[in-house]
Amino acid sequence: MKFASVRVVTEQFETMLTFYQQLADIEPARLADGFAELRFDGLVLAISAQALVQRFNAGAAIAAANRSAILEFEVADVAAIHDRLLAHDVTVVQPMTRMPWGNLSLLVRDPDGNLVNIFSRPAA
Repeated sequence: MKFASVRVVTEQFETMLTFYQQLADIEPARLADGFAELRFDGLVLAISAQALVQRFNAGAAIAAANRSAILEFEVADVAAIHDRLLAHDVTVVQPMTRMPWGNLSLLVRDPDGNLVNIFSRPAA
């Protein structure tokens, strides 16, 4: 079995796509009206309009309803991502913090309120 992707469902398709595009500094692959993928090293993040889920998935997912999952992105330079996101008025939940296990972590919310952890591991 191969873990293929994580899909985020939203009523704000373009806003969400722009947020993750700015976070990753990569171009999304627009595969259909209201559906795109951002292809990270090791994972695909799919962004889907709520209307598509209503039409093709019987409304199984509800936009902006997540309160349990955290999307996590390992980066080399948390401070650089922090500066890039602050230029776009992103909501910071937890400023850059050194975790007890050594990671440097920045916790923000995407436009739908999903938690996004941007972190780096300590040098070996």
